[in-house]
Amino acid sequence: MKRKEKMMHAVFFLTACVSILSVALICLFLFANGIPTMGKIGPVKFLLGTEWRPGNQMFGILPMILGSIYVTAGAVAVGVPVGILTAIFMARFCPPRLYRIMKPAVELLAGIPSVVYGFFGLVVLVPLIRDTFELVDGQTMLTASLLLGMMILPTIINVSESSIRAVPQSYYEGGLALGASHERSVFFAVLPGCKSGILSAVILGVGRAIGETMAVIMVAGNQPRMPKGLLAGVRTMTSNIVIEMGYAADLHREALISTAAVLFVFILIINLTFSELKRRADI
Repeated sequence: MKRKEKMMHAVFFLTACVSILSVALICLFLFANGIPTMGKIGPVKFLLGTEWRPGNQMFGILPMILGSIYVTAGAVAVGVPVGILTAIFMARFCPPRLYRIMKPAVELLAGIPSVVYGFFGLVVLVPLIRDTFELVDGQTMLTASLLLGMMILPTIINVSESSIRAVPQSYYEGGLALGASHERSVFFAVLPGCKSGILSAVILGVGRAIGETMAVIMVAGNQPRMPKGLLAGVRTMTSNIVIEMGYAADLHREALISTAAVLFVFILIINLTFSELKRRADI
């Protein structure tokens, strides 16, 4: 028995090492190739430049950085409130018959490929935005934000619902015992007990939104210029890499790898920030 335990311990340790090694190799590749390129172009010109014209050797990625931030912020503004409220409904208010329909539907949303979401956005959301706001083209920042908000819903709903259900029943019963209604007991007794789990759901949702590529390419307009508002086209860092990597060469290709390194740093900063907020929420 001890031999089997030691063997399984070694297997688990090996898989953990493989995971850590994978992350380390990705970091090594991105920074080893990205940082020297920033030195060639100039860190200020690369990070704060507003012109992306590879044919003219102009590699400013500030429009793509702002595009990624704005689209992700819009997706969070759309997806987080809807996702959390849906999770609360499913965990504490949903009738059993309706729950048997909603739960598989949410899980089905999580399994839909990104390109299918993108096609839905292209066929439904783009014409809707175009006709509603009387635009020439409906491929805008608003369209991308709405679509990404839909895409992060399954992640936020599933993680938030699990967190709400994990709160001890005594929290809810204590609220009722103090004279609170069902709704007040849920919102003021149960939810504070699972704020850490809900914050984790938001972290995962933000990571999904900022790293999404295919769906954004299909609905965002992909214009490498400074964002001019919700109803104008935009290009994100992920879209910029995917669109141009197929034909990029020399300094152009190296600049795209540097863009990936910047994106990696952004995601790392976001995760560390939310992790610190989560740690404080647990205190």
